[in-house]
This record gives sequence, C-alpha cells and structure tokens, in this order.
Amino acid sequence: MRSPFPSFLNNNKILHFKICIILFMNCATYRTNLCFTKCFGEPTGDPPIQSSSKLLSSLETISLDGHFSFKNNQAAAKDFGKRYHMLPLAVLHPHSVRDISITLKHIFQMGSGTELTVAARGHGHSLQGQAQALRGVVINMESLKEPAMQVHSGNLPWVDVPGGELWINILHETLKHGLTPKSWTDYLHLSVGGTLSNAGISGQAFRHGPQISNVHQLEVVTGKGEVITCSAQQNADLFYSVLGGLGQFGIITRARISLESAPKMVKWIRTLYSDFAVFSKDQEHLISTKYSFDYIEGFVLINRTGILNNWRSSFDPNDPVQASQFVSDRATLYCLEMAMYFNSEETETMNKKVEKLLSQLSYIPATLFQSEVPYVEFLDRVHISEKKLREKGLWEVPHPWMNLMIPRSKIHDFAAEVFDKILSDSTNGPILIYPVNKSKWNNKTSVVTPDEEIFYLVGFLFSALPTSTGKQSLENILAQNQIILDYCVRDLPGCTQYLPHYSSQDEWQAHFGNKWRVLMERKSAYDPLSILAPGQRIFQKATPVQHLVSKTNHKTSILEEENAKMI
Repeated sequence: MRSPFPSFLNNNKILHFKICIILFMNCATYRTNLCFTKCFGEPTGDPPIQSSSKLLSSLETISLDGHFSFKNNQAAAKDFGKRYHMLPLAVLHPHSVRDISITLKHIFQMGSGTELTVAARGHGHSLQGQAQALRGVVINMESLKEPAMQVHSGNLPWVDVPGGELWINILHETLKHGLTPKSWTDYLHLSVGGTLSNAGISGQAFRHGPQISNVHQLEVVTGKGEVITCSAQQNADLFYSVLGGLGQFGIITRARISLESAPKMVKWIRTLYSDFAVFSKDQEHLISTKYSFDYIEGFVLINRTGILNNWRSSFDPNDPVQASQFVSDRATLYCLEMAMYFNSEETETMNKKVEKLLSQLSYIPATLFQSEVPYVEFLDRVHISEKKLREKGLWEVPHPWMNLMIPRSKIHDFAAEVFDKILSDSTNGPILIYPVNKSKWNNKTSVVTPDEEIFYLVGFLFSALPTSTGKQSLENILAQNQIILDYCVRDLPGCTQYLPHYSSQDEWQAHFGNKWRVLMERKSAYDPLSILAPGQRIFQKATPVQHLVSKTNHKTSILEEENAKMI
C-alpha cells in the first residue's frame, strides 16, 4: 500500500519540508533495484558484474554436507502468486545449518563486487516473488531436516523445529505428546521460517497474538554467515529483528515454539449478518470478553450469484434446513465464524458456554450453523479445500492476494467504500475480516501495525484463471486492488499492509515509518551487503547499507539540532 509519510511529520511545516528533502535525497541515493521478469531468463539492463560461469565455479568450490543444483531450477522461480518468475543461478539443498552458514560466508567474503543474493524458500507460498533470487542462490529450506524435531513437555512446554518444517508436521508431532502450538495460520502447509518472517495470523491471534508472539528462541544465520542463537534474553536485537523481518536480517534455521495442552474436538460455528455495524460490534465484543471462543474470524460475502448456497455447502453443516429458508435481497452479507475447543468429557460444559456467548450476539437467527469436528480437521480445513480445487485445476493459478490492517476507527468507512461500492459485484475468492488486539503483539519486532488497540485484518484472497476476462481477469483484479490501496492512502491514514509489497524504497520507508531508521541499523549490523531476501525489493545489493545508515544518522543529527533551535 502506498502509505503517506508518518503523521508525526505534520507537526511543523518547516520541519516537514526539511525531512521530505532528506528522504528524497536518501531515496535518490539508494533506490531499490526493481529488476525482475515475468518469464524465465535474464532481465534487460546492465550486464552482471561477474559472469555466470565465474559465479558457478565459485559456488562449486564450497564443501557441503548437502549439494547445489545448477540446472533445472525452474521450480525455484515460481511461487503461489504465479506472477513472478525469477530464475536463480543455483539452488542449495542444505543437509545442515553449516551448509547455509558456509554458503553465506562465501558470498559475503566476495564483497559488494558480486551480484549474488540469497533467498530462503520454504514451501513456495510467497505471493510476489519474495522467496526468489534472480541470478542468485535459493535455499531449499525443506531440505534442512536435522537435528530432528524435539518436543519438551512440562510446565512450559515447547517444540524445537527446523526453519523449513511445515506447521502441519509440527501439529502431528506435538499431538503425539498431547500438546499443540497456540497460534496458527489458516493454512498449515507453510514453513516455520516463512510465517515467522511475516507474523503468522489466524483466528487465535486475538487471544494469543500472532505466531511471532509465541516464540521462545531462534537460531539464525545472518547475511555474514554467522550462526547465532537468540531470544528475548540473548541477542535480543537480532531476535526481534528477524521476527516479522521479511527475511532481511537472517535466515531462521531453528525455532523454539510455545505449546499448550491439545484439545480433541472443536465446536465450529457460523452465523450471518446483513448489517456491518452489528457484525463488527459482535466481533469486537467477543475478542474483548475474557471467557470467549478460542477462534474468531469473519468473511464478507457478495450475495449476487448464489454465494450463500456455496457457503453452506463448503461448511457442510449437519442440519442445513434452516438456512435454506433464509433469503436476503442485500448485495453484501457478513459471516461470523467461531470455534471452541473441548474434549469429549467437557461437551456439556462447552455447550453451555457456547449457548451463553451466542445469546450475547445479534446475528440472523435462521443462519446459525453448528458442527463438531476433530481438532486436526478444523485446523487443516483449508487443505481440504485445496484438494478439491486441485482436482478441478483451480489451485495452480495466479493469486493476486492483498492483506490490509485497518484501524478500528476507520473500519466502518472502509467497509462502506470497499464492500458496498468498489466490490459491488461478485468476487472470485474469499474476503476475510476480523479484529485483533494490539496488546498481544510485541512492538519490538519488525512488524508494522496500526496505532490502535483494536485493528482489523482484511484479506482479499482472490484467484484469477488464465482464461478469465473482464472483471474476473488478473489485470482487473490488480487494478481493483490498487483502487482500494489508493483509497486507504487518500482517506484512511493509519492503514498498513500485511505481507507487504511495494515498488519503491520511499514506499517501504513510509510503510515502516518511525521504525525505518532502526530497520536500516539492523540491516547494517546483520546483512550489510544486502545479500538476503532480494525478492522483497527493499534494499539494493550493490550498495553497502552502512553508507546509507551513516548518511541518515548525520542528517538526522543536523535535523535534531535545527529542530531544537526552532523550539
């Protein structure tokens, strides 16, 4: 999202002008390299500093426990977004953390004269090439399986996992010990390193915070090749840098995840609303109640093409009779989804809790659906839908997804403009919307969130068939996304992107706001040659970060002196 400059810059017009000049000079000095291609091959532009043959020969000299692959690496140039295709020079299949460390040390020692960059790739679910490295090295993190996953039981249980491990595998392993992670994403076939580099959000975040709020310890390989163990007590700056750090400061090779006792069953509930104000009020009530559900999310339904029936069939309730009697002439409906965990011996108590909570809500009575499913089936629900879409050839298609964080004070204006006007027709994919509590997020991490205690995650999870035209085409969906982004920038200050993507460094600078200086200092400390995560397009490989940091610090000190004089 193209964000405006942070609001604190508006306090003094003269100061605002001077800061804008400084930001402009910084951006001109250090513009992001936006070189990418949408087909396999070399991009146009200046020739590489070193030839590919010399780079290959250099990589071949590295002694590894695993191995490099230098041919047939097209898979590493693809991701879930299906829009960016950047072919790497090599793919590293590490057998040990040493393989990753020695590779990064080798590239770091080559200095800024080499164009080589490194991207860590988990299960390949990035949306816009974030885990790709054009003419660089992609690390296949799923190859890193040692040491094996380790579960620790006790008063404060945890599990140690490799950075490339999938959350679904962690779930199955911890359940053997009667334990489970606390916070999830909606889709479990994602790598630990991938979600922790962003945040990791689902319907449990209102209570437990995102996944990055449930990590005890990390092992990280920095852009210099150093292997560092870090936590809130040990190497804390690196720990908080990496969490939500978009891969900019280090590669997560191991994580210690907090656990809790695992339930056996889930009471899964959905209701419908025709009024957004009532819907959001109920959502906010539930996330603010001490004894609430264990999971709370919501959906926006554009009800012009029989989507109510599609919603019913996708949920597969035990008794759909009442819903068949429900008729709405409104274009937009809102679905509140809730879940409560329980064990079989707790069924009666659980039902009483559910009944009490539902009595406090103002949903349309005829639309109440309740189902009881196993815990694993509930958590892995999106994978079940994935299998169906794969069978129909509807999974391996472009996914122009967009995720926003909207402050509570702006959510009603947002809904009125976006849901009722911009998205006035049926949409090709789900729209998620649910509130979370900022107090459950640690502000020391690299993640940027709105500055209000309650803010909403809004996810536009659209798909575009290659054969689609008109309003369902990829081009139209992207244009629609941009209209929404432009509206947020123009009329809703305080909004930000989750899984952010920008086309210029000044947009990244505006996104990070007052965290930008800290981010640059951390980049200088842990990845000074900008080797890591080039697909994020935040920093350019060729220019050492220290130069930019020192210039920024110098200009900031001058600015502070001038500001003091004005005061």
